[in-house]
Amino acid sequence: MIKIPPYLKAGDCIGVVCPAGYMALEKAQTCILTLQDWGYQVKIGKTLGSQSPNYFSGTDEERLQDFQQMLDDDEVKAILCARGGYGVGRIIDQINFKQFKKCPKWVIGFSDVTVLHAHIHSNFKIATLHAPMASAFNDGGYENEYVLSLKHALEGMKSKYQIPTHELNKRGTAIGELIGGNLSLIAHLTGTDSDIKTKGKILFLEDLGEHLYHIDRMFYQIKRSGKLSKLAGLVIGSFSDMKDTERPFGKTAYELIQDLVAEYDYPVCYQFPVGHEKENYALKEGVGYKLKVGKQSVILEE
Repeated sequence: MIKIPPYLKAGDCIGVVCPAGYMALEKAQTCILTLQDWGYQVKIGKTLGSQSPNYFSGTDEERLQDFQQMLDDDEVKAILCARGGYGVGRIIDQINFKQFKKCPKWVIGFSDVTVLHAHIHSNFKIATLHAPMASAFNDGGYENEYVLSLKHALEGMKSKYQIPTHELNKRGTAIGELIGGNLSLIAHLTGTDSDIKTKGKILFLEDLGEHLYHIDRMFYQIKRSGKLSKLAGLVIGSFSDMKDTERPFGKTAYELIQDLVAEYDYPVCYQFPVGHEKENYALKEGVGYKLKVGKQSVILEE
C-alpha cells in the first residue's frame, strides 16, 4: 500500500536543492519567487548556486549532506530538486531515510531524480512527484499548464490529462500504480537496490539526447529484465534530441519501441507530455492512475 505524503498548505516550507548537476542561483530565482507567490516559504540548500568548480553542485559529501538536511528538517514539507543532470546515483546508498519513513514529504523532480523516485518507491512505498524543476519557471513558464500542474499536485488536486491520439498507439484501458521516469536511469538501476518492480503497473518512460541504438539497447535491457512483459499499460513520453549514426539506425525512437512491445496486449500511448520539453505534466509516482487509450484521445487520470 502506497503512503501519500501530506499535501501542502499555505505557509508550508519547500526546500530547494541540487543533488546532482550545478545550477546558478539566478536561474532558480523565478522558481523561488513563484513558490512564494503560491503561498509557500522557501529554504535554499547550500548546493543551489554552490561554488563547485566542476559539473556537480558540490562534492558527493556536500550534495549528500544538503539533501539529508532537507530530508530530516521537520519544517520542510517538500523537496524540489532544482535540476537533474547526473549525480544522484553516486550518493543514493548513503542517504538515510529513517526520518523520512516516519514523516514522508514530497520529493520533486525528473531526469536524474528518477533515481530518487525509483529508490523511494521500491524500498519505502512512499509516493513522489515527477514534475517540472526550477528552469521550467523561467521565460514565463510559471504561467503554463505544466508548471501549474505541479502547483495543483502539491495542493492535492487529482489530475486528469487528456491528449490527442498518436498513430502508433495501442488502444485499451489500464488501471495501476504509475511508475517510471528517465529510460537511461531505469535501465541503469536494473539489478541495484533502487530497481523497480513493474508487474501490474503503468510504466512511463522518456529520454533526451541519446543515440537511437542506445534507446534500442536500453529497451532490450529492461525487456530482458522482465520490466515490460507484465505491465498494465505503457506511457511513452518525449524522446527529445535523438541522435543517429553515420549509417542510419533505420527507425525512429517511437518505431523501435513499438516493435519491442508489439507482442504485449496492454495499451500503449506515445507522445505523452512528460520529459525534457516544456510539455512536462506533474505525475505522482506510486499513485493509482487510469490510462484510457482511445480512438480519438488518450486520458490519464488519478
